[in-house]
This record gives sequence, structure tokens and C-alpha cells, in this order.
Amino acid sequence: MNMNRHDRKGTALIREVNQTEVPYGTLAIWFIGQESVIIKGDGVTIYIDPYVSDVLDNNGPARSYPAPIVPQDITGATLCLITHEHEDHMDAGTLPIFHKQNSKAPIMAPACCREPLIRMGVGDHQIMVADDRRTTELFSKLNISVIPAAHEQLEQDADGKYRCVGYVLELNGVTLYHAGDTVIYPDLVERLSKIKPDVAMLPINGRDYFRQERGIVGNMNYREAAELAVRIGAETVIPLHYDVFSGNAEKPGYFVDYLYEHFPEQKCHVMARGERYVYVSSLAFLQ
Repeated sequence: MNMNRHDRKGTALIREVNQTEVPYGTLAIWFIGQESVIIKGDGVTIYIDPYVSDVLDNNGPARSYPAPIVPQDITGATLCLITHEHEDHMDAGTLPIFHKQNSKAPIMAPACCREPLIRMGVGDHQIMVADDRRTTELFSKLNISVIPAAHEQLEQDADGKYRCVGYVLELNGVTLYHAGDTVIYPDLVERLSKIKPDVAMLPINGRDYFRQERGIVGNMNYREAAELAVRIGAETVIPLHYDVFSGNAEKPGYFVDYLYEHFPEQKCHVMARGERYVYVSSLAFLQ
């Protein structure tokens, strides 16, 4: 009974995604939990780190709540972006089904993810390696820049390709930065300050000795995320990575309170599970 009700909700959410029209100067964003989001603009629908299966693996922790959709719901995808190989980002329970149902949608991921993706059944010709040394243009309307991510350190392979990345999307007149999993390092601040993203989506769950002792790799905390958003000139900031696992969580209210106390003019938005949020830039009013 509950699963059928959940399936109907997931089908309705994907129908909403597929039917939403996004005027120039705007982006539609859906929050699926953890760092899983759907981005839509100008006919392009992008899934970032779609983690919507039930568990990490047979021994992994269970989600603290069901995902708003299940893998079988996902249709109409144009592109999938993977930030790194951790199972709650490159989900073996989601990606084989995603690829089967959206076979024309390429998957961009760090080089270390190629072989695992192939083992999941993703065609080699559909895998694009994330390369921070160039900007990729797709569909004649989307530019993707790869930003190295330090989770918790910057790691590169023998070819200089980064193990963890974030993405800057330029689409429909809006620039969006999805950080993936990362702590702050000097080059990150400098690079993003030049971009000044309209929307910055940043992890806030932090890190500490005891989580490291349990093998949990950390991110920037909510104070660092707030300071970063202001430093790089982000017009709006959205917190991520705080809600799926009880042992690696944070309260987004702390993030909001910190901004309100220290940077009351910084715009932010905390997304509800499965919410559609439409970001509207100043360009939307120039048509």
C-alpha cells in the first residue's frame, strides 16, 4: 500500500519535471535528497548524483526517509552528472535503470568512475570524462565547466584527472554551481569568485574526528558554506548533503540562522523533499 502510494508520487513528480516549461533567465530545480537534484532549462533536463535507491549496499546504512522518486520513475533525462564514486552519489541501484530508460542521455563523471559505470551496464560511448581543463558545450545550449573538489583532499590520477568534482552549468541565461562533496581550498574560492554563480548548491554536513574514525569523509560545514557563498558572490545559495543519513547529518536551520545573523542580505533557499524551486534571474525580465 505505502509503496504504491510512493510510486504514484514519484510518477507525478517526474511528470511535473517533464511538463515544466522554463522561460529564459530561469532554471527549475528539484531536490531529491543528499546531493541529488534535477535541473531543467531550455528543454534540457539534468540529473546530478541521482541517488534514489533504498540502501548503499547490503551492509550500508538505510536512508532516513524514502527518496521522492524511485529509479523506475526517471524518464525524459537529457544528461546525468556524477561528482564522484561514493555510492550515495554514483548509485549502483539507480544508474543501470537510469541508463536503460534514458539510453540517449550521456553520463559525465570523473575518470575513476568509467570502469564502475561500464560494469553497471552503461555503454562506453555514453560516458564522458569530467575534465577541469576545458569547457564542454552540449546540445548547443549548455556549457559545463568542471571544478575540482577536495573530499577531504584534492586527489588526482596519473593523468591529472580529479577523483572528485563539482560542476558549473551555464544554461538558459543562468549560471549554477553544484559543488559535489568538498571542503574549501584557496583555488576554489578564487575560481568561483571569477564566475560569481547565480545559484550555488553547497554541502553543509561538515566533518569531525569521530566521523573520520568511522570512515565518513567530510565536507565544508554550514558556517564555511555560508561564508563561501558570500565570498564568491553567489546570488542565491542552496544547502545540500544534510538529510539522508542520521549519522552524517546537519540541521539546515543552522545554516539559515548563520546567514541571517552575519549576512542578512545573502539570499538562500532550503528545499523541501521533492520540491520544485524556480530560480529567476534579472535576465528573465528583459524579454
